[in-house]
Amino acid sequence: MADQTARGEEFERKAEKKLAGWGIFGSKYEDAADLYDKAANCFKLGKNWDKAGAVYIKLANCHLKLESKHEAASAYVDAANCYKKLSAQDAAQSLNQAVNLFLEIGRLNMAARYCKELGEIYEQEQDLEKSIDFFERAADLFQSEEVTTSANQCKQKIAQFAAQLEQYPKAINIFEAIARHSINNNLLKYSVKGILLNAGICEICKGDPVAINNALERYQELDPTFSGTRECKLLADLSAAMDEEDVTKFTEAIKEFDSMTRLDPWKTTLLLRAKNALKAKEDEEDDLT
Repeated sequence: MADQTARGEEFERKAEKKLAGWGIFGSKYEDAADLYDKAANCFKLGKNWDKAGAVYIKLANCHLKLESKHEAASAYVDAANCYKKLSAQDAAQSLNQAVNLFLEIGRLNMAARYCKELGEIYEQEQDLEKSIDFFERAADLFQSEEVTTSANQCKQKIAQFAAQLEQYPKAINIFEAIARHSINNNLLKYSVKGILLNAGICEICKGDPVAINNALERYQELDPTFSGTRECKLLADLSAAMDEEDVTKFTEAIKEFDSMTRLDPWKTTLLLRAKNALKAKEDEEDDLT
């Protein structure tokens, strides 16, 4: 590995020398780019990710001097892949540069792909607001390219994070829009009951039983099969428990559903939030009597 790093440093020195010397404008940047590419590969083989990332940035700059924006964007992506192993912030910075270049040259699909990746980086960093921003950009770009499946994946992420940030109306609108879009698609219609359950859980978190019952009516109009599902029964049982301010009944409904279909961490978190709000309300009323 030390040997690969030494080779990488040698290629990098040669590239710097090319750039510092005289020569036909285009050819010296082309020669330097070739040497930087070799240097970066050596650093990668030596697992020296920081140096590899830095050299890919230099390679991107050479490509920009040569007006090769696509190659520059690809070099920024390579830099991001190296930086990911060390620093999410540096990786995000490089990917952002790549996105801007792909947008400039009209490669919207590539820009969308890397916006989605940026959303995932910020998701891992628990920065949900920034993650939402990039997933929204990705969804818009995928939609403009008519890559609907990828757009919907991004929108589901946006809705989930919005709910985690207690932006329930935004989350509900997105989930319901995805359900409406999916219901007439033979491949997607089977996912509708799960999406409507997500929207319903957001309604539960808002804490208004009337609004939940109205939502259930909407969902049954949207998907006539929904009324016979366990997802619908869960939402109806939770709504009734909230109406009666019965924490035990609320908990039992969740346990019954979970015994047959495991609730994922997102649903569990939101339902626990709703249960705690219901318990606080129950405790408050006990204190008053």
